[in-house]
Amino acid sequence: MISFSNINKQYGRQLVFVEASFQLNPGEKVGLVGPNGAGKTTLFRMVVGEEAPDDGEVTVPRKLTIGYFRQDVEEMKGRSTLDEAIAGSGRAGELHHELEELQRALEDPARAGEMDAILDRFGHAQEEYQHLGGYTLEAQAREVLHGLGFGDSQIDGDVGALSGGWKMRVALARVLLGRPDVLLMDEPTNHLDLESIIWLEQFLKAYEGALMMTSHDREFMNRIVSRIAEIDGGEIIVYSGNYDFYMRERSLREANQQAAFTRQQAMLAKEQRFIERFKTHAARAAQVQSRIKALDKIEKIELPKKRQVVKFEFRTPPRSGDQVAMVEGVSKSYGERRLYDNFTLTVRRGERWAVMGRNGAGKTTLLKMVAGASAPDGGQVRMGANVNMGYFAQQSLDVLNAELTIAEQLQQDFPLDSLGSLRTLAGAFQFSGDDVDKKIRALSGGEKTRLAMARMLYNPPNFLVLDEPTNHLDLATKEMLIEALREFEGTMLFVSHDRTFLRGLGSRVLELGGESGTGAPLLYPGTYEEYVTQTGHEAPGIYH
Repeated sequence: MISFSNINKQYGRQLVFVEASFQLNPGEKVGLVGPNGAGKTTLFRMVVGEEAPDDGEVTVPRKLTIGYFRQDVEEMKGRSTLDEAIAGSGRAGELHHELEELQRALEDPARAGEMDAILDRFGHAQEEYQHLGGYTLEAQAREVLHGLGFGDSQIDGDVGALSGGWKMRVALARVLLGRPDVLLMDEPTNHLDLESIIWLEQFLKAYEGALMMTSHDREFMNRIVSRIAEIDGGEIIVYSGNYDFYMRERSLREANQQAAFTRQQAMLAKEQRFIERFKTHAARAAQVQSRIKALDKIEKIELPKKRQVVKFEFRTPPRSGDQVAMVEGVSKSYGERRLYDNFTLTVRRGERWAVMGRNGAGKTTLLKMVAGASAPDGGQVRMGANVNMGYFAQQSLDVLNAELTIAEQLQQDFPLDSLGSLRTLAGAFQFSGDDVDKKIRALSGGEKTRLAMARMLYNPPNFLVLDEPTNHLDLATKEMLIEALREFEGTMLFVSHDRTFLRGLGSRVLELGGESGTGAPLLYPGTYEEYVTQTGHEAPGIYH
């Protein structure tokens, strides 16, 4: 279907692809993995013709339809969310809007002289639209937008009033509605909540076209893809299986390559010793020359590329009292919407509460009230004895000084610590070598998140309140963070849409809104895994 044959691509001195080959077959679902800057986005851009290889060939059949979801969204305004979703959904979307314009033209007295031409075009457009299943397009668009978390008022409202994250969902809906032969998806779950991720998972499982995607959500990748294409060091290496299979197989390949490298090095050293020992012996000259020639012909085995993931170990936080946070008879409303009514919760030392609920159920509001960033309308929130809180929200990124480098920010935060220990901290959060000299204003959203987490966790508080801490984090950093937080001896209250994070850390579950989205909160006293088993769903509102 789509093939890359011996492609080379270079940016300045950086070699992205070196004689790399890969093929995407009809109906195949492939996960694209590799470190930042390895060339994943370049591969997508080559498929849609936005870039070309320096050498080699990218073959894309002419009649193939391709939908490409990317992280940058163009301006959206001047129409409803529904119309915006339909507008970019391929040929049927184009005809939908053409028919609306033709309908207006038919009703315009000023265009009476063009009526025959307008009617003729209307008939042809209507026939093509019907053939493409266009008359079910609006219903499909509503279904997709509902699945991605939109309410009816948002769907029929002005798309220009939506935030950037919601506009990303509109862009995703457009691509899905187009039902192309091939879907290219760059981090489709970045701006989605858990309910929307699970809906998208089901949609993509049922999707009959080919799919090539990147994702920092391990669970999502595992459930959808059947092949992994790893880009690293200019090569594309394909593994037949999901992400977990790829990780096991990659470790096995690395171990075998390390063993083969060690054996070859021992053999080469032995041959070199023979050459050194007898190179001046006339009687052995022929043997020496023969061995030198043999060594020259041997293909040298390289050491496997090691992904450097620095293990981060927490300093032990001071011990808090048994009762860490007491939410007592709290009420909170926004306009007509009542989120909390006489709500009570006690968070005890060592507990890790995962707060779950649909969009608008009040997850972030609860965390803000506990953190003191928002006051309840009624009732009170109290902290227990010796509680030292660390609060992470997306607004935490605003306190970083854009004009400082990463190293300067850390030195400003921790003036009594050595540069060596601060570099180790930066390395644990994937800032290695010269990365620490980057200006904060030049960092991506994911990099800023990593830096904000590093600052908070270096001298850890004994109570962590975390609102979507894994947003924009890559898989390696996310897994390091989960591993580090498993060892954390304090207390946690958190919101996350990442099921690996929930499964690894949730020892208690607070479900807001229940099945209806407006019911009383449910306090579940077991782990997230036990909650899933007991309720039969992975998130409120998802019932199987």
